[in-house]
Amino acid sequence: MSTLKSPTRHVLRSRPETVVWGFLSPHVPPVLKIESGDIVDIDTVNPVGILGPGETPSVFFEQNAMPLEQAGQDLVDIMASVQRDVGPHILTGPIHIHDAQPGDVLEVRVLDVKPRAPHYGVNFSLPGMGGLPDLLTEPWQKVLKFDMEAGLAAFSPGIDVPLAPFMGIMSVAPADKVSSVPPGRFGGNIDLKYLTSGSRLYLPVLVEGGLFFTGDGHGAQGNGEVNLTALETSLSGSFQFVLHKNCPRAWPLAETPEYYFALGLDTDLDEAARIALEQSVQAIAACAGLSLAEAYAACSLLVDFEVTQIVDGVKGIHGKIAKKSFRNVTKPWWGPAWPEGAGS
Repeated sequence: MSTLKSPTRHVLRSRPETVVWGFLSPHVPPVLKIESGDIVDIDTVNPVGILGPGETPSVFFEQNAMPLEQAGQDLVDIMASVQRDVGPHILTGPIHIHDAQPGDVLEVRVLDVKPRAPHYGVNFSLPGMGGLPDLLTEPWQKVLKFDMEAGLAAFSPGIDVPLAPFMGIMSVAPADKVSSVPPGRFGGNIDLKYLTSGSRLYLPVLVEGGLFFTGDGHGAQGNGEVNLTALETSLSGSFQFVLHKNCPRAWPLAETPEYYFALGLDTDLDEAARIALEQSVQAIAACAGLSLAEAYAACSLLVDFEVTQIVDGVKGIHGKIAKKSFRNVTKPWWGPAWPEGAGS
């Protein structure tokens, strides 16, 4: 059972001493310790596109006529002093959640996500990568300035990208150190574009304390993230962390006010789809009181299976389940392996 006290609010900045670069690990000392129910305002930075050959981070901001402020200054300081590992992502954390143990679930409530100044995003492609690895013969990059009042990024004349910011990476620590690139049971680089303000992500706790990391901010993204990157940007987010004890889960799940999402992750897209379908069938059967055959049919009639991303090595498929289609559901939609009353 989860009991929420009056939450304590914390602030976690993105500074050299509060970030890691390119990996997730259970061996990083926590930069913040909290209780279940606490809220944390977290700053993140995104280094995509910042460094050209032989350049320093400040050159990027000078060339693009942007002030070196907030996230820009954090990037300069972090990239000058933090050692990069195998992956490209700079992640803020980890956050230790009191009493979190393997077999629990960490619910991450996304209260707010917004871009940090200077307001811009980067999209780039590389030869040999992305959904069409043979399309390009040289790197391509575009910097998009944000119109924060309009909520748009101008891609080119007559083409605007609506801003819908979310964290590409939200993760508990895996059991062993891994690159920040491929997602897994721990969450990580899921790139689920629906994890905007008002959403929730449920992550199976794999190590003591949970150890939450976040980063890889996206200003917008299409399902698939097909050319390798989204609209890469630095974000600030407000998150509430709720621990559910003794609620074993095999895979992350998510929800928004309108939808539930059952996630499938695998290096093979067919296997990722199978996992997402299996998770959807079992969640619908358990929570809507249907037989497996009925839940299977409901998935074919009512559930949209979409490609989350195809560019992170481990690919993603999600089942998008409309809440309005299941009017009599009263139990949490957290999949089949929950003991009676758990997580309430």
